[in-house]
Amino acid sequence: MDRKEKIGVLCGGLSAERDVSLRSGKAVYNALKERGYNVVLIDAGHDLCEALRKEAVQRVFIALHGGAGENGSVQGMLEVMGIPYTGSGVLASAAAMDKDMSKKIFMHHNISVPPFAVVSRSDHASVKDMVSGFSSIAPFGLPCVVKPAEEGSSIGVSIVKNVSELQGALEEGFRHGSTLIIEKYIKGKEIQIGISAGKALGGVEVRPSAEFYSYEAKYTAGATQYILPPEVDEESYSRLRAAALAAHNALGCKGATRVDLMLDEDGREYVLEVNTIPGMTETSLLPKIAALSGMNFGDLVEEIISLA
Repeated sequence: MDRKEKIGVLCGGLSAERDVSLRSGKAVYNALKERGYNVVLIDAGHDLCEALRKEAVQRVFIALHGGAGENGSVQGMLEVMGIPYTGSGVLASAAAMDKDMSKKIFMHHNISVPPFAVVSRSDHASVKDMVSGFSSIAPFGLPCVVKPAEEGSSIGVSIVKNVSELQGALEEGFRHGSTLIIEKYIKGKEIQIGISAGKALGGVEVRPSAEFYSYEAKYTAGATQYILPPEVDEESYSRLRAAALAAHNALGCKGATRVDLMLDEDGREYVLEVNTIPGMTETSLLPKIAALSGMNFGDLVEEIISLA
């Protein structure tokens, strides 16, 4: 692509993941600047459309996480404006962000997901009503994971081991959305696979010091151990990479994604979700995974923008 073409790196935004997005955007901006690209950093607020026009942006690198930046809304606006952008399109972005929809698509494509149930505020009179009817809502029982259906970075996620914890977990989840996923807790290894340009780059095993890979575990230095490559046998690693690529393709994703999976104690893999705009700081997981395949941070950024 022409390095004189004006690239706008979109970051910040209005979601709960704003701070992480600002760090991703700055890292991407610096990498492109160092390689001689004509680039501008844009904090994506309510005036985003006007900012893009004012800066005469010709191509967009989306470094927004969560909310409108990742659910297809910004992608739709860019489609209308006729500006090429990185990553997945409107439909794939929306489906990936909606955990209920993405799980149903995975199941249609015979991709294994943990047993789950979906609950909305409108389905029951109260949270207490959900707790009392839990056995019929989620027959797979406890322990389980409660998470908002349309949030990222483990925001609002709780692991529930006994009924006494259930009401608090549901209330916390509903603080971040009107629909929740209740998912069977899978004990085992959490593996994340990086995808770029239609191929699985490799993976990382995530070992948080806390009970699970929470927002704090993700963004607190030293709170999580990252094993690259994962400490799994080659057959399991091959299946994990294949499942991740299948999930990416089932949603119709483009560009770079990061797929979160669990490998249970019996060696069965389960896809949890696909992140269509992975973190892009120098220490984020996708860049770490890309480095395994010999691709440094600048190379990864260039590959992603070239696919816009």
